[in-house]
Amino acid sequence: MKFVQLAKSLKEKIEPVYLVEGEEAFFRDHAVKAVREACALSQPSLNDVRYEGEALKGEKLSAFRDALYSLPFFDERRIARVYEWYPTEREWETVMKGYAEKPCPSTVLLVVNAGKKGAYEIKRKAGVTYVDCSRESEETLSKWLFGVMRRAGLNVSADAAQTMVRYCNSDAARMKKETEKLALVLGEGGTVTRAEIEEYIAKDTEYKIYELTQAASRGNFSAFSEILDELLKKGYDENAALASLTAHYRTLYEVSAMRGSDADTAKALGIKPYAVQKNREQAARLGREKVEELYLRLYELSSGAKSGVYTKTNALSAAIAKIFFG
Repeated sequence: MKFVQLAKSLKEKIEPVYLVEGEEAFFRDHAVKAVREACALSQPSLNDVRYEGEALKGEKLSAFRDALYSLPFFDERRIARVYEWYPTEREWETVMKGYAEKPCPSTVLLVVNAGKKGAYEIKRKAGVTYVDCSRESEETLSKWLFGVMRRAGLNVSADAAQTMVRYCNSDAARMKKETEKLALVLGEGGTVTRAEIEEYIAKDTEYKIYELTQAASRGNFSAFSEILDELLKKGYDENAALASLTAHYRTLYEVSAMRGSDADTAKALGIKPYAVQKNREQAARLGREKVEELYLRLYELSSGAKSGVYTKTNALSAAIAKIFFG
């Protein structure tokens, strides 16, 4: 079944063995959450056990299989979650096939995988209920997003939902976060049209750049490096990355220097009052002198890269060193 069908099926029956698989991490996480909520464990510390698939080899796999027959403590069911487990054909046939065909009625086995090319497929094996968490079509995601927005107290048109799916590059996790933002901006009963999507939701690359600048402000070098690497692999230019960082610290410097209200500052800079508020919070954490120092250094590097004083790679590397290592 598709992920979007899982909630309905759980109301009818909780299956003993699930394979939750697909590249969409948001759907995988929420599939697990849905099953756990359906089981309604009163003692999760005793009856919800997690295993890592790479450790289930040889005798440990047999011990894991035997443990699935354990009875729950003070609950009707117990849950065994195993992550990133790709059994070989021999492991399945000799160890797990019998359990899948005749499982313990009080145990819910959840195999949660991102998917591995060339792995032995168990999704069509007897006794296994397959939950497809792969990337959905725009049409399916639009319908899903419509439901998410309605539950958040928002009214939304079909065109707006489809536009948001495209702006978010079909990323379900981001769509959920953007829905939460729209609910805060528009309030209970607010209406989401294409105009609101275009005003409040950044397109995918722009959003990645936003995440990049936010990681820089937080001093999160790991997240910054991961996002930058992804952007560069997609063809984003080093000069553009440096220009985005420079613009970000220029904005932090400007909002920290201006003494007007958020609304007045937003009007003067041509940005949203909410953005002014958040940028002022970031600038306050860094300190005005530090913000000014970073902005001037990044401006120097950006200008130098454009005029040929520095190569774009060296200029960006120097900027990163300044941001994270002083």
